[in-house]
Order: sequence, then structure tokens, then C-alpha cells
Amino acid sequence: MAKTSSQFVCSECGWSGPKWLGRCPECGQWGTIEEFHEARPSASSRTAAPGRTSRTLSHAVPDSAAKPITEISTENISRIDTGFTEFNRVLGGGIVPGSVTLIAGEPGIGKSTLLLETAGNVARLSAAQPERNTVLYISGEESQAQVRMRASRIGAVEPNLLLAATTDLSTALGLIEQCKPALAIVDSAQTIVSQEVDGISGGSTQVREVASALIDTAKTLDIPVLLVGHVTKDGSIAGPRTLEHLVDVVCQFEGDTETALRMLRAVKNRFGPTDEVGCFDMSGEGIEEVTDPSGLFLSSSNSADPSPVEGTCVTFTLDGHRSLPIEVQSLVTKSVLPTPRRAANGVDANRIAMLVAVLYRHGNVNLLANDLYISTIAGGQAREPGCDLAIVGALASASKSKATMTERLWLRTVPSSATMRCRSVRLFVPMRSTQVVTAMRSSNRICPM
Repeated sequence: MAKTSSQFVCSECGWSGPKWLGRCPECGQWGTIEEFHEARPSASSRTAAPGRTSRTLSHAVPDSAAKPITEISTENISRIDTGFTEFNRVLGGGIVPGSVTLIAGEPGIGKSTLLLETAGNVARLSAAQPERNTVLYISGEESQAQVRMRASRIGAVEPNLLLAATTDLSTALGLIEQCKPALAIVDSAQTIVSQEVDGISGGSTQVREVASALIDTAKTLDIPVLLVGHVTKDGSIAGPRTLEHLVDVVCQFEGDTETALRMLRAVKNRFGPTDEVGCFDMSGEGIEEVTDPSGLFLSSSNSADPSPVEGTCVTFTLDGHRSLPIEVQSLVTKSVLPTPRRAANGVDANRIAMLVAVLYRHGNVNLLANDLYISTIAGGQAREPGCDLAIVGALASASKSKATMTERLWLRTVPSSATMRCRSVRLFVPMRSTQVVTAMRSSNRICPM
């Protein structure tokens, strides 16, 4: 007869223990530990064989279960085109049949819009195929009419795009097995519920069961599945940590809700690199890919007057395999407070104090009693140590009310001793050839040696 064991599991990190705690000892979150009951066979129902510690017994398998790796062919495996060049590059060339890809991001960032537009592209490209020429979109958050309205707005209405609205896992699996689509999209993992296990919707037990069932169906039928995942308030993927280990690909869809720029990063990828970044632009008509983001983070790219402005410097940061130019802007004012204010947006705030000290000690620029405001353009991130020189140049330019040269690229790490070489050249570069090549191919603001 089966016995029931009681365990307490954290819904944030997956920690389990024998008793309830108000705060998780692993991740430190409050109120995330839940109780669940797991049925297991009693110890008397099956005893371990002599010389064995495990009660699990082996079964006979056919001779063809294990093959030499040289006899396994991969010629018939072709990736599915998503219709987005940026999305294909992040995935390593497209969607692999039978794979499960997790797309995670903050609420309202555009996950559902990206996948619905991808579903329309795949349905349009696969319409001429003799079999598996449909795309199945299962929504657990919206009704069919709501998804249809959004598809009309972004231009993703296709006759072979099938929509279904359900929160039952058995129904979702039955739809996938019945339709056998070229691509299945489930939105989302936290809203689908299995009636076979206990737990609330979005809990650790339910998310683990939903992911395991979808992975088994995808591998068995060789149907790729795109799975939407929610994130917690600290940015990590909601649910147990095993969710990221079970799926094949984990992508983070990032961006600032106040700007239209969106970044798609591959955190885990069994079929491609994990250092690729895809750039997208969010608009009222949907999501458009940005194949050349070199001018996104420069204020002069959309300005008719390219004259230099005081307090601005241009540097390059390496994001995956892509080198992006970023403009650093600063404002220096006299402080009326006992403690001067240091406001930073898009740069490392902890390095501002050291750079101000370097300017005071080695550059004869005293900013210790000034309010400093440092920011980047369009939500860009200039947190690499190589961006130190751009921050120093922007602060010095703002304090002296003198603009820097427009053809100069500020790219160098500033140590506390301020021992730097290449002081008289026009291009300050570290040992990264990709940044140098991209700088030489950029706009006329950059002038190499």
C-alpha cells in the first residue's frame, strides 16, 4: 500500500525540507515554501535484492536500443526557420525538431507578441509542405478571441495557424498529438495545470509536471515546443530550478518598458552558442528585428547636427558576438547637499567613486563636492571595465564645459593608479579585435589610427 510523504518545497528555487519555514534558507525569499504530498510505495512492498541498495529493477530491452554513434544519422534533421534572422541566430540557426525552448521575460516585455508573430511566420513558410503544415498556439492566459485580435494587429493571421485556449495539461497534450503541428507554442508554463498532481497553478510541483509532460510529447512526436515562462521580481525564472535543466534552450527576453528596444539572449542552448544576442524593436504593429543596432545607442545617429556636445563620449561594449557603440552622457553641477549625489543609469555605480578619485588625484579635476549624473542612451549598458575611460572623459568634459573630439573613441580600463598607455592616439582599444573592427566600420564619429 502506498504511503504519503510530506515535503515542503520553495516555489522560487526548488529547495525542499521536512518542515515549514517562513523564509527559504536557500534563496532568502519570504512566504515561498509550500507543502505537497508525494505518494511512494512502502518499504515492505518491494525489498532490495541481495547486494543492491536500490529497489528499482531492470527490464529487458531490445538489441536496437543502443547503437554506435557512427551509425546514427543527422542528415534528415533540418532546423525550422522562425522568420526572424535575429531569432534564428540566437537559437543557432533555427528551431531544432523535437526540442523544447523556454522563453522567459518580465510581464509586458513582449514574449507572447514575439511568439505569436513567430507562429505566423512559421505557418506562412510551412503552408506549402505536404505534412505538418500547421502551427498550434495554446494560450492559458487569453481567450481565442483575444489572441485573434492581437494577431490581426501584428499581421500574424494565417489559415493554418490553429488557436486553442485551455489551462488543462491533458487537453493541451491531446491537441498536440491530434494536430501534429510543425510547431507548438504553449503560453505559459505557469498557467497550465495537471489534474494528476497536487499543487496550485504555477507552483513547483505543477510547473515540473507540465514541463516533463511537454518534453516527453515533444521528444516522442518530434515536434518542437516553444514554452513561455514567467520571472520573479528578482529576474529569475519562476518555478523550480529543474525547469531550466529539463528544457533544451533557455532564452531571456529583456528590455526596458520605457524604450522600444528588446534583447533576446540565449542562457542555455544545447544546439548552438550561448553568447548570441538578438535585437528587436517593439512597436504598435508588433516586433521588428534590428539587424544593424550600431546607431541605437548614439544620440547623433538621429540628429541633423553632428556637432560635438559637452559631457558626451562614445565607447564600445561587447554583447555576445556583437560589438555595440554606446554614448555616455554626464552632467556635473554644484551640490547644495552635505553629501553630493551620484546618480548612474546604465553604468556601474560602484566604479563612479573610484573614477572620481582618479580624476582628482591624477587629472587635477576635483568633482568630490559636485552632484554627478551619468547615463547612457536608449537603455544601453556600459558596465564593462573598458568603458571606464568614456565615463572619465564625459565627466571631465562636463566639468570643464568643453566638448570632446567627435572622431575619438574612448575605450580603456582605468585602474586606480591611472597608469594607461596610448595617451596620444585617436583610438583607445583593449585587446579585443571584434570591437576594433566594428569601430572601424561604424559611422564617421570613429576615426581609427
